[in-house]
Amino acid sequence: MTGKIKSQRLRNYLRDPSALIGSFLLVIFFFCAVFAPLLAPMDPYDLTTVDLGNFLLPPAWMDGSVASFPLGTDDQGRGILSTILYGLRTSLIVGFSVVTISSVVGIVLGMLAAYYGGILDALIMRLADTVFAFSTTLLAVLLLGAFETRGIATVIFAICIANWVKYARTIRGSVLEIKDNAYVVAARASGAGDGRILFRHILPNALPPIFVVMAVDLAVAIMLEATLSFLGVGVPLTEPSMGMMISIGKNYIYAGMWWLTLFPGATLIFLVVAINLFSDWLRDELNPKLARQT
Repeated sequence: MTGKIKSQRLRNYLRDPSALIGSFLLVIFFFCAVFAPLLAPMDPYDLTTVDLGNFLLPPAWMDGSVASFPLGTDDQGRGILSTILYGLRTSLIVGFSVVTISSVVGIVLGMLAAYYGGILDALIMRLADTVFAFSTTLLAVLLLGAFETRGIATVIFAICIANWVKYARTIRGSVLEIKDNAYVVAARASGAGDGRILFRHILPNALPPIFVVMAVDLAVAIMLEATLSFLGVGVPLTEPSMGMMISIGKNYIYAGMWWLTLFPGATLIFLVVAINLFSDWLRDELNPKLARQT
């Protein structure tokens, strides 16, 4: 039965143009991020390779360009293409780290709240309601403002503090539906401990909705990192970030230096669109109601 479901999902995947396009774009972005040091014409954050004489050079097809900078340079003489490639690494590192940490914390807390109920459930859910009452961006800005040091790890931690609630609520709802099923009752009657019941019998059946949340949340986390860097509270100037590139480029828009914001902005858009295309297919595949209709 499991093999039949997997085969059907593979056929659905191959027949879905949106999923194929999204996956193709994601593979390209992952490849560029992983091999950025090999693909980039220069290391934009190595001061020995940066020359201020290359200040605000236009893209290769415009007058005054330099062939070694196909997408032009920024106000520090760094190649836009190289900075985007390194910035992709930051975006994906932050995105996957946030999704992984937030999901683990949210899943554990949500499962405990649903399984044991009572005071524990009330405490965890009231904490979740308190966090959820604040805008994720605002809460992340407040947390980052309270930290003395700035860096990728700090940004990840701040976003995770504000981001675990959706996982806790999603898994709690799934566990509440599952915990009284016959196979769970049978496992409890056979003497299985709470840990075994939670992680062996309940969690595997409660995960499909979480996978959808994770896929969608990856794009949200990437955009949130770019937003924080754009506002100047994200990664420091010594770290690559497309949000930081857009923030710097906005100061030169009216001077006609459009490439400073267009290329990193377009890269972010295509990355988020690719993730959303794939997550839409995943949502349809893991939706039991849709699965019964096919």
